[in-house]
Amino acid sequence: MWGAVLLLLRPVYVVLELVVAALTTGDYSLIHDTVSDLGALDCLPAFCSPSHDLMNGTFIGIGILLAAGAVLLAPRFGRVPTALLVVAGLSSVVTGLAPIDQGATAHALAAAPLFVCQPVALLLLGRAVRGSHSRLAVGLVLTGAGTAVAAVGFILAGDAGGAGLWERVALWPVLFALAVAGVVVARREPAPVQA
Repeated sequence: MWGAVLLLLRPVYVVLELVVAALTTGDYSLIHDTVSDLGALDCLPAFCSPSHDLMNGTFIGIGILLAAGAVLLAPRFGRVPTALLVVAGLSSVVTGLAPIDQGATAHALAAAPLFVCQPVALLLLGRAVRGSHSRLAVGLVLTGAGTAVAAVGFILAGDAGGAGLWERVALWPVLFALAVAGVVVARREPAPVQA
């Protein structure tokens, strides 16, 4: 049950991100500007994020919650989805330790596994639980597919308009999908999945 509790805490990330965005001075846009911009230590040309420490700390915190929650739920999630979620969690931690304005390449390399591992983990987890939790399986597969498409959209958007929206569609739904998955698989007692 502790794994489910850790995953249930993760959607608070959305609230914290919105608070940091609201405290950002200048012309910051949730649609056009990235989440990483909120963690920039120095002011960027269009805006300044005085709460960058809160944003970077949030990246680290939700990454730890993801990795630990996945490990605790490993008997229910299966080996491969668990491994992918641990890598995604560590990716989030390193992203918080490598702010975008202190090295864009290092930041991009740190964040990339998050955008790949989470959708794949959801797809595999959905496949693994389809026999015991059919509705959850459908939700996980749809969320995994949708966030994978959004991750590609985010990469293709680059510095063009809409990058922030694509990024949030790639990240936010995973928080809620995994919270639900953690509760559902922790509550029931089916045989552990093998994925």
